[in-house]
Amino acid sequence: MNREGARAEDLCAELLRAAGLKLIERNWRCRLGEIDLIAEERGTLVFAEVRMRSPGSFGGAAESVTAAKRARLIAAARLYLTRRPDAACRFDVFLVDGPPRHVQWIRNAFGE
Repeated sequence: MNREGARAEDLCAELLRAAGLKLIERNWRCRLGEIDLIAEERGTLVFAEVRMRSPGSFGGAAESVTAAKRARLIAAARLYLTRRPDAACRFDVFLVDGPPRHVQWIRNAFGE
């Protein structure tokens, strides 16, 4: 991960903490992929993906969350959930465009 990506993750981790969530893992890796941030909010596990795009990149951060990326994130989360099979969970996405940093936090991004 490059320095800008690490800064974007730091910023999003701080937003989670400021909103009262407990950060559990950062950059959790398994054979199926990586989950940027894992937090807990009132008993619900929150799997968060941080997507960053700088000006001049093709599309914005939102366009970079493809169906394939969602599938990899969900597969990795299922593996993580083997540790806590009864836990409720959701998937959040942080879209970071900039600089200047503009962060959009989409809660339950893959929900119905």
